[in-house]
Amino acid sequence: MTQMQEEYLTRCVVDTLKRTVYLYSNEGSERKVSCDTVDEFMNVLQYVRSTLEEDKLVYTGP
Repeated sequence: MTQMQEEYLTRCVVDTLKRTVYLYSNEGSERKVSCDTVDEFMNVLQYVRSTLEEDKLVYTGP
């Protein structure tokens, strides 16, 4: 019997200049969260920082 493994987040890349967050899963899925306003971006960033382990969070360079 094969056990089904759930998909989970392996990496999160934050691009502050583009106000975009890129999410990558263990199964190769990629998601892009683009924010229209600074407030929206800050809310997403705050959520990501509070829920992710530090080693999964990366910031792009300028």
